[in-house]
Amino acid sequence: MSRPLSRWSTGGGRVSGISDRDPFDPDYSKDFAENGFGHEAGACKSRQRTALPFLKLCLALAIVLALVGSLSWTISISTSSQVPIYRGYRRLQQQLVSDLSEIGELSLASAKLRELEFCSSEFEDYVPCYYNVSESFDAGDPDRTIEYERQCVQQSAEDHGCLVLPPRNYRIPLRWPSGRDFIWKENVKITGHEFSSGSLTKRMMVEEEQISFRSDSLMVDGVEDYLHQIAEMIGLENESNFNDAGIRTVLDIGCGFGSFGAHIFSRQLLTMCIANYERSGSQVQITLERGLPAMIGSFASKQLPYPYLSFDIVHCAGCDIDWEKKDGIYLTEVDRLLRPGGYFVWTSHMNTQRSLHDKDNQKKWSLIRDYAEKVCWDMLSQQDETIVWKKTTKKKCYRSRKSGPAVCDRTIDLESPYYQPLNPCIAGTRSQRWIPIEHQRPWPSRAMLNSTELDIYGLQSEEFAGDALNWKSVVHDYWSLLSPLIFSDHPKRPGDEEPSPPFNMLRNVLDMNARFGGFNAALLDAGKAAWVMNVVPTNGPNYLPLIFDRGFIGVQHDWCEAFPTYPRTYDMVHAEGLLTLETYQRHRCSMLDIFLEIDHILRPEGWVIIRDKDPLIEAARSVIAQLRWDARMMELDNDSNKKLLVCQKPFFKKQHK
Repeated sequence: MSRPLSRWSTGGGRVSGISDRDPFDPDYSKDFAENGFGHEAGACKSRQRTALPFLKLCLALAIVLALVGSLSWTISISTSSQVPIYRGYRRLQQQLVSDLSEIGELSLASAKLRELEFCSSEFEDYVPCYYNVSESFDAGDPDRTIEYERQCVQQSAEDHGCLVLPPRNYRIPLRWPSGRDFIWKENVKITGHEFSSGSLTKRMMVEEEQISFRSDSLMVDGVEDYLHQIAEMIGLENESNFNDAGIRTVLDIGCGFGSFGAHIFSRQLLTMCIANYERSGSQVQITLERGLPAMIGSFASKQLPYPYLSFDIVHCAGCDIDWEKKDGIYLTEVDRLLRPGGYFVWTSHMNTQRSLHDKDNQKKWSLIRDYAEKVCWDMLSQQDETIVWKKTTKKKCYRSRKSGPAVCDRTIDLESPYYQPLNPCIAGTRSQRWIPIEHQRPWPSRAMLNSTELDIYGLQSEEFAGDALNWKSVVHDYWSLLSPLIFSDHPKRPGDEEPSPPFNMLRNVLDMNARFGGFNAALLDAGKAAWVMNVVPTNGPNYLPLIFDRGFIGVQHDWCEAFPTYPRTYDMVHAEGLLTLETYQRHRCSMLDIFLEIDHILRPEGWVIIRDKDPLIEAARSVIAQLRWDARMMELDNDSNKKLLVCQKPFFKKQHK
């Protein structure tokens, strides 16, 4: 096995570093490929012959300058100015004189390549776009509910970037499925208020070092009974028949700590948990720590970043949303997300007969019931606190309505709602994807779309099948690269095989440029115990509807903004072609900005796999050096124009003051 690349080495070949120019500049790749550096220093004019003593003095000065220049160049590994190699003695003398003016630039370049500093301890759970650090220390009422709107302000990583350290007693999470039932208490931010209020202890058992989600048998049995109740209300024999009824994707609003999604996962259902940003006791942070899909999301004023017709069930159990407010606009957003024939399951104390004796609750309930009828939902059943509505599968219902929200006109983009304001109109039936869930094939056969389904996206069966075969091969290669020996200097003995990583080595995986979701499909086909957050960049082709149609989950995102999650929530981040995609968007953000966000959401000892064009991988390797990652670059035999960069984030520990 070849020796691993150090964070500052190139593994042979030319030396590369960071240029003053943005690697995302389209001209950068060409210059980098041809020259290996940013720009050339001009040569000075020839000097006239001088007296012999003066020449000796110049030669002595030249030798000193050569030593100083070489040392500066070695330390900085700078690409901010390339020095052409002059083999002739006289040209070398001329170039050294010119180098005297370059020494200042060389010293500045070395500062650019310095490793980033570690953030202070107050940034341990910092989530950009939702609050600033000073707000976390406000001495307000702990019982007061604060809703944080997503608001991103772009700041350069070069000026404001630092590396977020884990909490002092952080430990690597347990592997799946053990990590679903037990998490390390110090890995998540929980204050004494959550324990004293009982909001956590009702759902889990807190031990000395761990939080257990299976010790409370009453809670487990309660979820099983609840699932059975929902199945019966839908008209199924039991919860094992969800898949046969065309149900696969579930949106769980205000999901607690993921217990609902954890239990229906065994029924081949995939749940996306969303909840507001919370400064401590976060539903999203704890759910992700358990190895379950989750992200920060709010119904406050913006559409969720999912396309039209994404989910088979939208579930709300004590989610604290006032569905009757704002003329029913929150229910309109649920209608946008639900597929035809999909179910809205609402569990609330307000739904009990005792609660409805209150006149205010009666009024709220009447408004919700009437609005549901106006958007063509049928109330299937009510048992105790739970009500189930079904979205209509009859297109004529929308034409026969006499009141209610209008149908959106064709100028409204239903598939790319990236944090757009909530829309008061309903989406209607004009999409080719308006297919009742009972007509969907059960999982996992629905993951392979047929030719009719692919026609909606302008894709050919051959292209789709070829993509699937390619990803199966790629995942096989990737998995072998995750061997524990990949970053070890220990020599492999002749005949020894590298140990194969276990199937459950990874759980939370994020694909930064998912395209058709092929990486996700290949991981599942290979039997890996992972789920994938399929991210579709807002500046690329939008195949997110296709990803949901395959039975996967994902989200639209702008990678020049912070991802809506907490620090240390993913085991692997994968990006194929993302850097190339960003080269077409000049002056949006730097490569360092993007990689710093990856570092923010990646767990200690987590993996990063980047596959892209050769010049961009060269540039990325220098940026990665600032993040202190271990990295190895590899050639791709089947694609000479691309390279693979495999990185691992070290587990840094620092005693906070």
